[in-house]
Amino acid sequence: MRILLIDDNKTNLLFLKKLVEKLGCEAVTFETPGDLLLAMPALDYDIAIIDFQMPVYNGVELLIEIAHFEKYRDKPAVFVTADNDTATRMAALGAGAIDFLTKPVNPLEFQARIRNLMALVDARNKLADKAEWLRTEVEKAMAELRAREEEIIERLTIAASYKDKETAKHTRRVGFYSEAIARAYGLDEALCADIRLASPMHDIGKVAIPDAVLLKAGKLTEQEFAAMQQHTTVGHDILRESRSSLLKLAASIASSHHERWDGQGYPLRLSGTAIPLVGRIVALADNFDALTTVRPYKEAWSIERAVGHIRERAGSQFDPECVAAFEQALPSIMSIMLKNADDAVQDRGSEGSTTDSIVAA
Repeated sequence: MRILLIDDNKTNLLFLKKLVEKLGCEAVTFETPGDLLLAMPALDYDIAIIDFQMPVYNGVELLIEIAHFEKYRDKPAVFVTADNDTATRMAALGAGAIDFLTKPVNPLEFQARIRNLMALVDARNKLADKAEWLRTEVEKAMAELRAREEEIIERLTIAASYKDKETAKHTRRVGFYSEAIARAYGLDEALCADIRLASPMHDIGKVAIPDAVLLKAGKLTEQEFAAMQQHTTVGHDILRESRSSLLKLAASIASSHHERWDGQGYPLRLSGTAIPLVGRIVALADNFDALTTVRPYKEAWSIERAVGHIRERAGSQFDPECVAAFEQALPSIMSIMLKNADDAVQDRGSEGSTTDSIVAA
């Protein structure tokens, strides 16, 4: 254990140093407060023993200066003083001192008091080590829980794709697109990552849609479209009771990604900011991917046409701020599209220049 000694009297300093070494500790000595302060904050010690009467700084003033360094604020300090005045001692206690030694220092008293402080410091260090261990264990447990949540989402997404293989590719792209838009919108990285993980669950409710409707190649009838709309509420019902924050986020997305900014969407006809932000973001990502990929009822649109379609619907179908974020995220979205290509838009030969012209438009 390292014990700091500060005393402007060399004889007293040498005497205290020998007493410290008899305790099996390392003495760290300074003759002036100025030299001590210059050594901070690189200096390490466990207990400070400070002479009260010193030039430039007295003990109280020095301890106040030491406390400006956060790493020393919890270090116990003992004052050595010949002054028995109550006001002096109260000032020392107010500055953070926890004990006093009266001059001339009695070696036996010194050893007894410092041993007690050493035991206190040792117990505090062990408690701090235990707290650090506990913090590490909690972080490990949280990481394991998070990994399980992510696996649950991945497995549910796979299950939802069994009816329609294209669903798996679509949901993966929507997850990445949504993350890119969320980041451009200015959301923090943790939430952007959560949106990427949760948004592929937006169509989980389609497991309840009859195959005749879900896989129909032609245009849906009014009755069939009404049945298809139920996937939003079914998805929400599947996910909403979960205690997982990711699955709760996925539930919100499932129920709101077909709402419209102007209130003409479904299932609740929410409008404006009454629609959860995550739903507004995923609505854009979902729509863009649907437009730029082949579907049973349509060919893939060109990127320029899809972006123009989205721009035209800012303020009606889509949140204008989300559209602005989508436009800012277009370079990232194009890169994601290339990495996750299947039957998406065919005319990619000049994609780099096309992207530049779209962003600049």
